[in-house]
Amino acid sequence: MIFSNLLIQWYLRNKRDLPWRNTTDPYPIWLSEIMLQQTRVAQGMPYFLSFTTAFSTVFDLAKANEEQVLKLWQGLGYYSRARNLHKTAQYIAQELSGVFPGNYNDLLKLKGVGEYTAAAIASFSYNEAVPVVDGNVFRVLSRYFDMDTDIAQASAKKEFASLAFELMPKNNPATFNQAIMEFGALQCVPKSPNCGICIFNESCAALQKNKVDQLPVKSKKIKIRNRYFNYLVVADENDNTIIQKRTDKGIWHNLYQYPLIETEKEEDFDYVSEAVQGDYFKDNTVISMLEYNEKSIIHKLSHQHLHIKFWKINVKGRIENGINNETLKSFPFPIVIHNFIEKDL
Repeated sequence: MIFSNLLIQWYLRNKRDLPWRNTTDPYPIWLSEIMLQQTRVAQGMPYFLSFTTAFSTVFDLAKANEEQVLKLWQGLGYYSRARNLHKTAQYIAQELSGVFPGNYNDLLKLKGVGEYTAAAIASFSYNEAVPVVDGNVFRVLSRYFDMDTDIAQASAKKEFASLAFELMPKNNPATFNQAIMEFGALQCVPKSPNCGICIFNESCAALQKNKVDQLPVKSKKIKIRNRYFNYLVVADENDNTIIQKRTDKGIWHNLYQYPLIETEKEEDFDYVSEAVQGDYFKDNTVISMLEYNEKSIIHKLSHQHLHIKFWKINVKGRIENGINNETLKSFPFPIVIHNFIEKDL
């Protein structure tokens, strides 16, 4: 079909030289696909290089401890991806002798691997004719064919996958899948695409109908929850501090943080001071307390906005289980705490 041929020709001329494209080995392809979920290539690339340097095979990743994995992942966000990555590496190394499943259906059974990731690995590693459907594919197809299907609906993926499969040259699915995703990433971008230089500017239905900025249709709005975090940065007479592991399910599971007071709204010095005196450091008298940041740092996650304050607490004597700054920096933290430690301590 003309669409597929033009698309692949464009890709071969314009594709980025990315390390996971120069191999059919499922291990680096799987790594890259997990890392690039919810993440731009420019942000994910340093992490991919760090991981492949530290863990050159799936056996190396399987042998690592979780804290090593989380430390290398620090700053990439959506940390459940890293935990699933580690567990899946262990499963492949221990149960499958290091050999990845060789088809789409079996890849889907891996922890952390959904339809899109399974399709990507199956087509790029094994040239299986299965279409990938991500945000780029939704955007390119909805615009080219003027499809007003709400992509937030569960049925949309099946509809777009069926169309992509119809368009896909069955003897070259890997290149087609790479091409349509790359075209969405570089040319048919979400906002203000340069349609004047587009290879499809004479055949794109959305362009002809002046609807480019209206597609794809996505109706569902995410409800944002506001949370208020007060981190207690404690220092004893040896300048040691204490941290805690986040063991509850939810954001930042198994990462570390300073002792936390979460409140219903932004609270002032008096409120936090009273909470500190009443519930924390009963074995150590608080000598002084001050705000590191008078204005809250707003850290935005997909469904939550965190309003964060750091409080400097000096206490008498030595803290039980205290650690020094050098040890502190070896732990995996949420990026907002990591940045605080690097900048302010």
